[in-house]
Amino acid sequence: MDKQTVVVLFGGRSSEHSISSATAGGVLGAIDRDRYAVIPVGITREGAFVLEDDDPAKFPLDAAHLPEVVDNGTRILWPEPGGDRTLRVVHPGGAVDGLGEIDVVLPILHGPHGEDGTIQGYFDTLEVPYAGGGVLDSALCMDKHFMKIALQAAGIPVAPWVTVRRAAWDGDPSSVREQAAGLGLPVFVKPARAGSSVGVSKVSAPEELDAALAVAFAEDDKVLIESGVTGREIEVAVLEAADGVRASLPGEIVLTSRGFYDFEGKYLGGDGVDVVCPAELSDAEVSAVQEAGVRAFEAVDGRGLARVDMFLTPSGELVVNELNTMPGFTPISMFPKCWVASGLSYRDLITELVEAGLRR
Repeated sequence: MDKQTVVVLFGGRSSEHSISSATAGGVLGAIDRDRYAVIPVGITREGAFVLEDDDPAKFPLDAAHLPEVVDNGTRILWPEPGGDRTLRVVHPGGAVDGLGEIDVVLPILHGPHGEDGTIQGYFDTLEVPYAGGGVLDSALCMDKHFMKIALQAAGIPVAPWVTVRRAAWDGDPSSVREQAAGLGLPVFVKPARAGSSVGVSKVSAPEELDAALAVAFAEDDKVLIESGVTGREIEVAVLEAADGVRASLPGEIVLTSRGFYDFEGKYLGGDGVDVVCPAELSDAEVSAVQEAGVRAFEAVDGRGLARVDMFLTPSGELVVNELNTMPGFTPISMFPKCWVASGLSYRDLITELVEAGLRR
């Protein structure tokens, strides 16, 4: 069988550059090499597309030395629409080499310029197939304000919130504080368009609000102040397969000493949080979580995959917190863990994603 060529695209301009690079290490090490030929392409923090080494060990998940894409002087030339799909590289001296025709791109990019519909629109323009979310669902889920509006319109419960623009905070902070007070305590302050809990703070007292807003506004000029929800933190992985959309067994984030599931807890194995999959739930609760996950995925016109995060309240209500259209794939990430617990190996999960992209 002829191998199909997959471009594994990683790095990027967002604050999650290193996590994307570490995810690439896992994907490069696990992708089915008998089935696919692989071309690793990195995006530097400045936005240059470079040809990277096909070496998983170069991109380890090491909290002390997180990996990154370094500008090596090469530049990738993407195929143009209407022609063949030959990927080319320009070397530092100016020589141009063809890398062969590509079949699909697997973008494992997190945050702005990767998970927000921009790179997806780029590949749509080039008429190059790609795996993962499309333009609409990526853009919706990158902006937590509009994601909540879409979920509400579909009748899916979300936590109460107010959205604050930087200009409103600078112009009338007392009004913003008053709106926040109406949500009760605690509240979570988060950038509207950042991922992986970057810029997120838990506010347990009114005097903590200003500092939390400063942290969030450092990431985005649009910020959400959201009511805290009491309940178990449940996550479910959703996958678009050949036979339709399906959901994994749910997992649970169990906080032992952390105030919330922050960046360090998600990616660096920090103390104070346990990632448990499968979660200890009744059969009825499992079914309800899976149904809620698929409904949320469909509400945002989901494509490819998503991790749906929700709270299971003491009364049994499911409140959706957010969807991630390119969730982490590091060894301690919930998305692959949930599928492994459901009987789908890491390698087969990557194959499912690639094949979904090829079907487009």
